[in-house]
Amino acid sequence: MSKNRVVITGLGVVAPNGVGLSAFTDAIKTGKSGITFHQNLKDKGFSCCIGGIPDVSEEIKASYLTPLQLRDFNSTSILYGVMAGVDAWKDAGFSVDENSALDYDTGLVFGAGTSGIEKFRESIYKIDDQKVRRLGSTSVLQTMASGISAYLGGMLGLGNQVTTNSSACTTGTEALLLGFDRIKSGKAKRMLVGSSSDSSLYTWGGFDAMRVMSYKHNDTPEKGSRPMSASAAGFVPGSGGGALVLESLESALARGATIYAEVLGGNMNSGGQRNGGTLTAPNAEAVQRCVTDAIMDAKITANDIDVINGHLTATSKDSLEIENWTKALQRKGTDFPYINSLKSQVGHCLAAAGAIEAVACVLQVKEQFVFPNINCEDMHPEITNFIAKDKIPVKKLNTNITYLAKASFGFGDVNACVIFKKYQ
Repeated sequence: MSKNRVVITGLGVVAPNGVGLSAFTDAIKTGKSGITFHQNLKDKGFSCCIGGIPDVSEEIKASYLTPLQLRDFNSTSILYGVMAGVDAWKDAGFSVDENSALDYDTGLVFGAGTSGIEKFRESIYKIDDQKVRRLGSTSVLQTMASGISAYLGGMLGLGNQVTTNSSACTTGTEALLLGFDRIKSGKAKRMLVGSSSDSSLYTWGGFDAMRVMSYKHNDTPEKGSRPMSASAAGFVPGSGGGALVLESLESALARGATIYAEVLGGNMNSGGQRNGGTLTAPNAEAVQRCVTDAIMDAKITANDIDVINGHLTATSKDSLEIENWTKALQRKGTDFPYINSLKSQVGHCLAAAGAIEAVACVLQVKEQFVFPNINCEDMHPEITNFIAKDKIPVKKLNTNITYLAKASFGFGDVNACVIFKKYQ
């Protein structure tokens, strides 16, 4: 079986603190928050009235979707995914042409938690009002789980595997690893991977009802998302999309593509909701095993890891995650790698989190910096019992990065960890 090296040749991102790769790169370097107050959340009785929503104008929408596609269109999950996916495709040096030849060498794994939930609500009301014929011809495409992969697959003419995955907060990282495996095994030359998530009251409402979202910073939105902080009071919801073009090294070199980084390996597993794991809490043993098996798959050692991008949601589980990292790596105190959480800047983007964060990870490896953990000046004492304070940078840090570990841990006790390497 072929064992191709896999590199990243394109990036696309639609994030609360930056739409497009240039704006996003500047934002994460400076620690710009994308969290704002939303009156409609307050009007509906939400406790948490802040969130991260990408700033996308009607003009920007029209540059990605045709007037026909935008007719009766009401799915931010698909919109963000299309924008991120198309941008990554173009960034990799390819064009978007509806008349292009079918590309059997390229496929797509693009995940979502929900698809078109606002459109789904709209459809329900029309059916209840006996206005079925006014649903429109795209209501099915906008609301089916695989809507995003159907849109992108057709827009780009991809002829290899085209599918949608869904594994809660682990979705984006899982999509990346699924695409990685397909290229590594020789079943595809390129895979567009990523994930997206709606900015919707109906997506966020259930979390507010669970009392897991922060309600203490409605008047100071930018201070609301506080991973690893002693004053963290729950996560702040976010939304958007992230995408990466994965490619065999042979293919990338043959066409002279820009190479951002290499994907060395990774792992996915589940805690099975056993040994302390539940629908909403991780099985610590499984989390540690996911990390150690990812390192083994990448054929490196725990001591090689320079930077960790954690899941770290600003909930009570942050200290447990840090403890799990120290046990998995057998490193603590001043020997621990630098660690950060993008959620301090954009909130928890749910199904899109892994993909948006993966883009941020690749940028760090390519440009050799660690983005800051904002709102973390008051580090949680349980965390500083495990690792030194200076391992949690609160300002941008320029440093040498060869290996970066990125992990996601999702509802249902599911885990994923990927290892990125500086391309040399």
